[in-house]
This record gives sequence, C-alpha cells and structure tokens, in this order.
Amino acid sequence: MSWLSNFTPPGIKNLFKRQDDGADPLWVKCGGCGEMLFGKDLEDALNVCKGCGHHMRMAADQRLKSVFDDGVYRLIEISEPPLDPLTFRDEKKYVDRLKDARRKTGRQDAMQVALGAVEGETVVVAVQDFDFMGGSMGMALGESIIRGAETAVRESAPLIVFTASGGARMQEGILSLMQMPRTTIAVQMMREAGLPYIVVLTHPTTGGVTASYAMLGDVHLAEPGALIGFAGPRVIEQTIREKLPEGFQRSEFLKEKGMVDAVVPRAEIRSTLASIIRVLMKKSARGGARNFAPVVDRAAE
Repeated sequence: MSWLSNFTPPGIKNLFKRQDDGADPLWVKCGGCGEMLFGKDLEDALNVCKGCGHHMRMAADQRLKSVFDDGVYRLIEISEPPLDPLTFRDEKKYVDRLKDARRKTGRQDAMQVALGAVEGETVVVAVQDFDFMGGSMGMALGESIIRGAETAVRESAPLIVFTASGGARMQEGILSLMQMPRTTIAVQMMREAGLPYIVVLTHPTTGGVTASYAMLGDVHLAEPGALIGFAGPRVIEQTIREKLPEGFQRSEFLKEKGMVDAVVPRAEIRSTLASIIRVLMKKSARGGARNFAPVVDRAAE
C-alpha cells in the first residue's frame, strides 16, 4: 500500500474499490483492460465491460434477477445442516468464518435456489456465489442441489445451475467431499424424471465442483474467458513441468476440445437457455408459465 493511501479520506478511497471485494463502488476498474467503469453503467451491462467484453463476477441475487422474467422468482427454502460438524479451526474458528461470510453477502451459504420462469417456461435455477467463501462446496450446498432437483421433479421443470467455485470446503473435511456423490444422485433424479439438467460454467469453476455436478449436464454453456478445470494451471505446470498451451482451461479452449457445448456472452444467456429448454421440453415459445411470488429479501429478515 502506498504512502498516499494513508492520507486519503475513506470517502474518496471508497470510490475506487476493487470490483471483487464485495463492495458497490462508484467506479470499478476492469480486470481485463484496466479501464475505469462507472458502477451504475456496469450494473446495467450485467457486470460486463463494454470496452473489452471482460466478464466480472455477479452476486447471486443479481444473477437470478437477470435470468428470470421481470426479475421475479421465489426462493426455495433449504434446511440448514449441522454447523461446524468438525469443530474446525485454523487461523480462526469456522463458525466465525461463516458469520463473516453471511454478514458480507447477506446469504446463509454459497448457493441460492429459486423457482421462476425464463421466457414463460417454468424452471428451477441454482446459483453459486463466489463471494461466500469462494463458492466452496459444503453440506449446505449439497443440500441446495438436492432440494433444487426435488423441486424441479415436483414441478416437472428443468434444473439450471450456475457454477462458480474454488472447490470443496476444507473446514468440513470428508463431509464436504461427500457432497460430490450426493449432488451426482440429484442429477440422476433429473435423468430418471426425463427432465433437462443444464449447467452454465462461470469464472472460476474448479475443484470438486468440476469433478461432480458441474460436468454432468445435458448441456454445458460457459461464459467467455471463464477458468474451468480441476486443478489450476499453475499447479498443473508445476506438476508436469511443462508450459501449458495459450488459453488452457478457459471456456474457449474447452469448447474447442468438446467439453463445453457453447460459449455464450452473459447478455445472451437468458435467451439461449429459453431456446434450449423449449427444444428439450418440446414446447413452443411463450408456453405460459404460472405467476411467481416476488423475490424475498432474506438479508432484510
């Protein structure tokens, strides 16, 4: 930190906070081209830089509003699993980390699940929030995926999952790794019901999430430039001691290799999902979905 920052009033510093610190600054620096972007314009552009097309992270509630018709959806309640089952502590207690993450994001855990309509088609959407402990996969996230699949089967609706994660949550140990087979069972529920399971891979999607439900979709879409893989490029380079190809593990590279069906800009995600759903569900456009209750603001409760 430079000497100047020590003498800069907090009110001025807040205008130029980094985009990934969970704040809502007036100006945001693009992680792609470095241009300073006006916060309101960036929000209207779905957190995509109009200059270089760099896709920045989206909060879970912002993602849900951008996907559902008129931004209206109904959150699905998720039963809370045991808190800190291993009484884990590293530099601080796991329960304290959870409290900090919940205070920062206003959410109970790293995934939100909602029921609503996409261009008139009823769907269940699950969104991972990277701001909540790196979108790490723990028991609560596994429960969210299962509850989402159960709701989709009950409603005879597709399940769409937006992934963004650094992998399993180490504070839950083996219980976190057990969510890999649990989420796989949830996907199998969709298969047995003959309902579409669609995955949208966002930046970054890594670790145990990639090794489970993130790569089990009937259709895999990805946002431009998203990092997708199990281990990161630096770890792989250190292991094999070779230089990786340009763009390795990015969405465009995975599409070229056949692991991703399409790379879709964020502004086109909603219409692309609607088209895929109509094809897979064999429905005509604007099939006429039910009306859904307005979004519930959990942070205010």
